[in-house]
Amino acid sequence: MSDWKNEGKIRQSTRSRTRSSSFNWKAILILIIIVVLFLITIGCITMWACYMKKVETTNNTTTTEITYLTTTMNASKFKKWNQTAITVAGGNVQGHESNPLSRSEGIFIDKNKNVFIADRWNHRIVEWKYNATEGQIIAGGKQGNEIDQLFWPTDIVIDEQNHSIIIADYGNKRVMQWSNQKPQILIDNIECHGVALDKHGFLYVSDWNKNEVRRWKMGDYNNKGTVVAGGNNRGNQTDQLDFPAFIFVNEEQSVYISDKENNRVMKWRKDAKEGTVVAGGNGEGRKRNQLSHPHAIVVDNLGQIYVADWGNDRVMRWCEGKEEGEIVIGKNNQGNQSKQLYGPTGLSFDAEGNLYVADSLRYQIVKFEIIS
Repeated sequence: MSDWKNEGKIRQSTRSRTRSSSFNWKAILILIIIVVLFLITIGCITMWACYMKKVETTNNTTTTEITYLTTTMNASKFKKWNQTAITVAGGNVQGHESNPLSRSEGIFIDKNKNVFIADRWNHRIVEWKYNATEGQIIAGGKQGNEIDQLFWPTDIVIDEQNHSIIIADYGNKRVMQWSNQKPQILIDNIECHGVALDKHGFLYVSDWNKNEVRRWKMGDYNNKGTVVAGGNNRGNQTDQLDFPAFIFVNEEQSVYISDKENNRVMKWRKDAKEGTVVAGGNGEGRKRNQLSHPHAIVVDNLGQIYVADWGNDRVMRWCEGKEEGEIVIGKNNQGNQSKQLYGPTGLSFDAEGNLYVADSLRYQIVKFEIIS
């Protein structure tokens, strides 16, 4: 009798454990299914967001790209350009009226393909509306050091969010801001040449005399700024510069500098103590591993560097890490033909990937249309 009771207790206990074990496995299985479905849902949402971002970047210009000259462009389709130039501003005759230009340098193209020009020898900033036959003076116009005058402006950047123009007023040794026709001095006593903005709201200025690039937080100019490149006297070492002219800042806040007298382009990563040579650096010359007094630079989202190679009358494209670049525009040497450049200074792209060049010694801005 005792054995029978014990056997019944054992069977009852076994059935109880079996039911409990079955219940636990079902609960675990349901939990696993829920987790897997959750991860799949998150993955789909992430893929959709990335896809939409890619579509936006490919078919349009993002807000950052429109706002700042310094933002990288989409390089996936920017490969080759028609070699015949189309004049979009000025043209062959030097002058002071509304339609000619005089030794222009920095340029900026906005989302509507309007062209903004630092018209250096005319001491003014000019805007040429898309397909216009003459420009409109939007800053300066007379040589001088009064608040509403400019003296040899060399570069500009448009802050469209604040509806203002920031100008390197080279001859007056100051950085100006023009907003709604009202001029303001942002930074004084600086031998400025190039200006740039990044998407984090910092203004960068190259000082050719101190051979350095400094940056300021937008709106906070009551300080000396922070040195982000150079600042170690004039020289050709990797921690030095010799006449930094134009600058470009990418989304990682790396600063690219046309190191004019060293005939090279330098890249200084954020917080770096020295830079790296990413174009030129092999002495002045016409070979494909050389540059001659480089001016404006633009970097695309693949890290390809476009350089206005002033002394060689061409635009070069350099891939970082390569020993030599390739000629993009100006393969026919200097001259007055439509397929040639003569002293290219400014450089910019529109949202479609058309290339604009300040052809300074022919007193015009020309466009090269993208073909692939």
